Amino acid sequence: MTRLLLLIVALLVLGHVPPGRSEFKRCWKGQGACRTYCTRHETYMHMCPDASLCCVAYGIRPLPSKTESV
Repeated sequence: MTRLLLLIVALLVLGHVPPGRSEFKRCWKGQGACRTYCTRHETYMHMCPDASLCCVAYGIRPLPSKTESV
């Protein structure tokens, strides 16, 4: 009986855990994620509304425009 009660409690607790991708808010036209730290394969673009970093993968980041000096 104790094991059954423990199993029911565990299933109820696991039912309230959010999925992995929903913990990060999307930013920069849906291409980035708001996080505390960016991974090695990402770069910081700007600050999110909740003061976290907007991390975008290196392949998605636009290249800076080159200005020619005359």
